[in-house]
Amino acid sequence: MSIKTEPGILPGLAAVADASSPTLARQTYERLRADVLAGHWQPGRKLLMHELRERYQVGASPLREALNRLASEEWVVHNDQRGFAVAQATQAQLEDLVNTRVAVESMAIGQAFDRRGPEWEEPLVLAFHRLSRTPRSISDDAYAENPEWERQHRAFHRALLAGCGSALLLGFCEQLYDQAYRFRQLAARVAYKRRNEQDEHRAIFDAVMQGELEQARTLLAEHYRRTASIFAHERDGASASAPDEKG
Repeated sequence: MSIKTEPGILPGLAAVADASSPTLARQTYERLRADVLAGHWQPGRKLLMHELRERYQVGASPLREALNRLASEEWVVHNDQRGFAVAQATQAQLEDLVNTRVAVESMAIGQAFDRRGPEWEEPLVLAFHRLSRTPRSISDDAYAENPEWERQHRAFHRALLAGCGSALLLGFCEQLYDQAYRFRQLAARVAYKRRNEQDEHRAIFDAVMQGELEQARTLLAEHYRRTASIFAHERDGASASAPDEKG
């Protein structure tokens, strides 16, 4: 039986890749999803199989499995004639996301305040301390994502809500965080050095530790809406600088 090889992949590797083991398929999905969320593949961009094979060094089968899973999660879209493309990221989507996030997380923080105790406050203090000691960017001159900052940032926001005591609510907040991460990355290069996120996080943290629930809710909402404002500015700038496409 002959083996059909993928262009640019040795026959042996293609056979392994097309076998699409659960581990390989999962790894391909995780890497592709991370690239979509981080903005490596820009919103609306068509995902060409030869480019994906080159980047991820796998065959068509695990890539199709990963793309279909991402389509089910709405990170990519599929069209029978055009194939797969990265889902759009619009200002309207972000505003809807921010409004939903503010409403849901305001409820979570309220529940955490009702249940507050050292089992909530102590991990939050540690999470804020770690975040405050981690550089936003690995470069001082321009934005370059610092994976450690992203980990600590997620941990801080998770700790902020963890006291609510609801696994279902926290799971929904995690999904919203993932969607917001994509928008933050798309706006981060514009926001860097124009925004002091550390001061924003400190203000939220201080309000929580001082027992000021409404102030904490207000500051958290402003924190998220500032991202939406920066994203709108970045999109407007990109549209103004893009050449007209005619014909």
